Amino acid sequence: MTSQILPSADATARAVGELDLDLLRRADPTGLLEGIDRVVVWDLPMRTSFRGIVRRDGLAVHGPAGWGEVAPFWSYDAAASAAWMASGLEQAVRGLADLEPRRTSIPVNVTVPLLPPEQAYELVAQSAATTAKVKVSGTTDGVAEDLERLAVVRAALGAQGQVRIDVNAAWDLETARATLPVMDKAAGGLQYAEQPCADVEDLARLRRAVSIPIAADESVRLSEDPLAVARLEAADVAIIKVAPLGGVRRALALTERLGLPVVVSSALDTSIGIAAGLRLASALPELAGACGLGTVSLFESDLAVPALTPRRGEMAVREAHVSQTMLSASMADEELALRWQARLIHMLGALAARRAQESRDPATAVAGLAL
Repeated sequence: MTSQILPSADATARAVGELDLDLLRRADPTGLLEGIDRVVVWDLPMRTSFRGIVRRDGLAVHGPAGWGEVAPFWSYDAAASAAWMASGLEQAVRGLADLEPRRTSIPVNVTVPLLPPEQAYELVAQSAATTAKVKVSGTTDGVAEDLERLAVVRAALGAQGQVRIDVNAAWDLETARATLPVMDKAAGGLQYAEQPCADVEDLARLRRAVSIPIAADESVRLSEDPLAVARLEAADVAIIKVAPLGGVRRALALTERLGLPVVVSSALDTSIGIAAGLRLASALPELAGACGLGTVSLFESDLAVPALTPRRGEMAVREAHVSQTMLSASMADEELALRWQARLIHMLGALAARRAQESRDPATAVAGLAL
């Protein structure tokens, strides 16, 4: 019979979305929560559906260095979420203050979801950004509207602006070969196409077949062999996201090993996660263009005051000042909090198991970089 883990005596004093650390520590044998003094489950609505997501939820963990974010998407299992756990703990326990900044301001793109053309135009025009990242449907039925959206984004940016598309690995090789030149023409020239195909070898073939630069995202952050992107010459640009890669320091090490121009992007983070992305972007020797870190504006609200959002296509490198008022207003209900409580235990276990495996056999570490 499994013994029941009961809440601690002060559980009734906490808000529903704040997890019981005493309970968590009794359920978790890894010791990875050492130094963490708060774990809050947040739940935020999106302004518009983004890749089918209408609400975003996750954990805010607080430790000696401040707040960290752990928010893997629900499609990720515990093993795939371990890197996100490591990233949040790095931010909250070790902190990022010792990383030497090379710049104090980061250029950012405006992100254009699958909006009707008139809304896409208004979004880009109001942003005052000079670069737009446009999501495309990835379906045959959606191509006509994709082309119209690209045309209005170009009109809003003007001739000197940069337009990039994000396909999220939706095309096969033949579809990518046929569709990319059409989208390049509609956009008045593409800066690059992000992850047109899922397979890294198809990316390499596509890069040799078209003149449009190729960027790799999923082939970096979801791969057991991200260095294949460089080895196969499959991309011109690497898209780097902090949380899926296990934190800022590990992401920095990976970019060095890849040896490719880099654009730092968010994983649909709150300001807590965006602050880590800004620190990464500030520490890189070079950036390959505007970064995709202006995504807090896709939420109806945030956890920080002021929220980390761009002004005229730029973001200052600074910390996220989490507001207790905003945090309280964003706390999850009991059902979602319990789901995250169980998930947190599984993520901690997966992270501990991966670190133990890498300690026994360093060759198992992805790209040779221990998590």
